[in-house]
Amino acid sequence: MRLILIDSLRENRSNFYPLVLGRPIWELRCGFSSLEDKLIAKINPDEIAYFVPDYMATYYRTQVEKPVNDVTMLAGDDLLLVDPSVKAANFDPALAGGQAPPAEAGVKAKGPSEIGINEQGQVLYSRISEKDVGGLTAGSIDQFVASAKASLPNVKCELSTWEYTWDLVLANCEEIATEFAVAGRSGIEGNVEEPLAIRGSKKDVYVAPGAKVHPMVTLDAEHGPIYIDEGAEIHPFSRVEGPCYIGKNSLLLGAKCREGNSIGDFCRVGGEVEESIIHGYSNKYHDGFLGHSYVGEWVNLGALTTNSDLKNDYSNVSVMLDGRRSIDTGSTKVGSLIGDHAKTSIGTLLNTGSYVGAMALIMATGKPLPKHIPSFGWFIEGIVTKGFGKGRLYEAAKTAMSRRRCQWTQQTEAMWDAVFEITSPVRKAAIKKGRRRLSM
Repeated sequence: MRLILIDSLRENRSNFYPLVLGRPIWELRCGFSSLEDKLIAKINPDEIAYFVPDYMATYYRTQVEKPVNDVTMLAGDDLLLVDPSVKAANFDPALAGGQAPPAEAGVKAKGPSEIGINEQGQVLYSRISEKDVGGLTAGSIDQFVASAKASLPNVKCELSTWEYTWDLVLANCEEIATEFAVAGRSGIEGNVEEPLAIRGSKKDVYVAPGAKVHPMVTLDAEHGPIYIDEGAEIHPFSRVEGPCYIGKNSLLLGAKCREGNSIGDFCRVGGEVEESIIHGYSNKYHDGFLGHSYVGEWVNLGALTTNSDLKNDYSNVSVMLDGRRSIDTGSTKVGSLIGDHAKTSIGTLLNTGSYVGAMALIMATGKPLPKHIPSFGWFIEGIVTKGFGKGRLYEAAKTAMSRRRCQWTQQTEAMWDAVFEITSPVRKAAIKKGRRRLSM
């Protein structure tokens, strides 16, 4: 059975901006792993193929070894097409072999052809047997799904889905605990120097081979497990509270790492961090607070950068994904959504429910910033400007990536050029608003 992940048909993929401007939805993380990893673990396919937005396809082919936007993958096998916002919990691994499901079971990975559609008419999954594939139109993924929906049985379904990026942040504590239990690992396999304080059960702590824990570190697993992955390093006077996942080759420098954090690979983290997801290759080296936030890749948060994640009146936090429309998150605790390659200066103060676009550059003002900073925007002297243009932002990105022995390629630049155009209307509106303020 071939699993086809589709992130090219969603009308509302902007719900996950700015984090999916440079990646498909299935690469978003929660707990130890990505949404793709969770789906693969549940479904256990023989083969995988991807369909991403066209502007991303050439770049994404350089990042993965599996087929990308290849319509030939829509034939020759039983297929399971899945919207990546569908939670992996909807699929039962016991059903992958075609066993009769219990009455309360979710979606079978194998079985008769059917199209799962929610009340809004969105196709959440398409299970198509090899014998039915031949009768469908496969000129493009859009045509293929439309043909399947028109000719195969449609099933109304209410599968649980991820709706916004902050859903991942709010679920992170529980997901870390679940994945720690599934991993089934505990104990010290890396290098740990004494004195070390472990609170709670030692069975809820795992230090992987190659990880280093310096002396004078506290690992507090009283309220949740702690998983320190290979090559990670924790410097003296750091305190790590579970549930927590620290990714491969990441570094904690005297950090107050409170509960609910997932720190990706090759990150540098100091100061106080709480219930946040940091995707990878990002720096929060210095003091400052980051709470209930999702940070993309190649982000640099300057010294004393701090975000609010709770309003003074304890009401629900709202987020402006498009710079205009305010969306109620349904939660009293939501911090910041920070896109790839964003950079903040020292002393930056981010408002509750802030949106910081990809490639944004922020200069502190000494007071909380506006809740929406558009992608590629230069926030200088309290307004959004063109600054010195995207070329200078690209140069900074190239330098940052080279410091971690990664390359900025022609494919990378072409994708970000496309993102620049996609985000242009919101950015132009913010720049125009800034010009009006200057003229007053």
